[in-house]
Amino acid sequence: MKPLVAIVGRPNVGKSTLFNKISGARISIVEDVPGVTRDRIYSDVTWLDKHFTLIDTGGIEPASKDEILSKMREQAQLAIEMADVVIFMVNVKDGVTANDIEVSQMLLKAKKKIVLAVNKVDSVGDPPFEFYEFYNLGLGDPIAISSTHGLGVGDLLDEVTGMFPEDADTSEDEDEIKVAVIGRPNAGKSSLINRIIGEERVIVSNIAGTTRDAIDTHYEKDGNRFLFIDTAGMRKRGRIDESIEKFSVIRSLAAVDRSDVCVIMIDGSEGIAEQDTKIAGYADSQGKACIFVINKWDIVKKNDKTMNEFKYRLRETFAFMSYASMMFISAKTGQRVDKLLEEIVKVNEQHKRRITTGMLNDVINEAVNKQQPPADKGKRLRIYYGTQTSVAPPTFVLFVNDSELFHFSYKRFIENQIRENFGFEGTPIRLVIREKNNKE
Repeated sequence: MKPLVAIVGRPNVGKSTLFNKISGARISIVEDVPGVTRDRIYSDVTWLDKHFTLIDTGGIEPASKDEILSKMREQAQLAIEMADVVIFMVNVKDGVTANDIEVSQMLLKAKKKIVLAVNKVDSVGDPPFEFYEFYNLGLGDPIAISSTHGLGVGDLLDEVTGMFPEDADTSEDEDEIKVAVIGRPNAGKSSLINRIIGEERVIVSNIAGTTRDAIDTHYEKDGNRFLFIDTAGMRKRGRIDESIEKFSVIRSLAAVDRSDVCVIMIDGSEGIAEQDTKIAGYADSQGKACIFVINKWDIVKKNDKTMNEFKYRLRETFAFMSYASMMFISAKTGQRVDKLLEEIVKVNEQHKRRITTGMLNDVINEAVNKQQPPADKGKRLRIYYGTQTSVAPPTFVLFVNDSELFHFSYKRFIENQIRENFGFEGTPIRLVIREKNNKE
């Protein structure tokens, strides 16, 4: 496993800004409101030739009794336990606070390798006099940085990567299946991830909107490696008043963009909502492999027809995604969760599947013999040949005499013939039509 580096500190010292600066993307929500980063947020990072995982944590408030703040503290403590190296962040403008002292004692007790980063040193040259006060924390030489301007961040990363264990695997990981867990708030996305990995990795609370960010969780089972991206629940646009909520929707869409497979969570106890079609529609338009997961099936009142009726409604509502697979689970009891992991592996393989040009053209020729191509004013559509140009999603280019004659219904017929012969369950496929004259 790659080394883990956790950024910790009290609220509002600039942890998320540093996290975003190092990871090179706006992954953490940065807003001048304490407690905005509630969970541990992960990003894969490369510094020189070393690859590692960076964790941003919610601010540690050692004495807080507030439910969310105390949950944040638990998450930060978990991050510290897991980490190989901890970046402890303080703020030069505030000096050493009582909270800083408490957090430093917590870190010393954990016996972790610690790099002390003094943030908001925004000018080049000798650091201000207040910088030297941080030697009193007993954590070795502080490093002056500016997370906003990037000053000192290279020195900080040199120090951090120099502390990695000698046997650490710092090579790049390309065989992970990236899974975005998407859906409306409170559909059970965080509960599902916690059930899979067996620890409370994501804050689960029935306060809607607890998960505001997209959060990465690495997991391995039976030789398969997964990266689960838990997303903030997407609300209807009319309900997004706070700027933070707007960021969350953007983050959820970005999580879909990063993924290979989208697990679209639907609350079985509430049924299908309009918002579910928008979420699924975005995943489909981005060409992602998709699985509809109907959660909370343990609390749905059922008879022998309930599941079939739900399947029928789902297929009717999502007629544009007839390829997507479907599962009924309970994240709370664990019912069928293992089967879901198997399904993720299967649809990911289909999403990246490649077939030979010869096999594809055999199927196209057979399809043309089965159902004659459409004609208009005496001119009939001719399909010369087809070839697969890419995967994820599988994309085929068909060369024809006249693209105008290739009606939507015939396109769908050809797609169905390809699926019938090669599968491609769980993944959209793309057909691109190109004109080619006889001379070519």
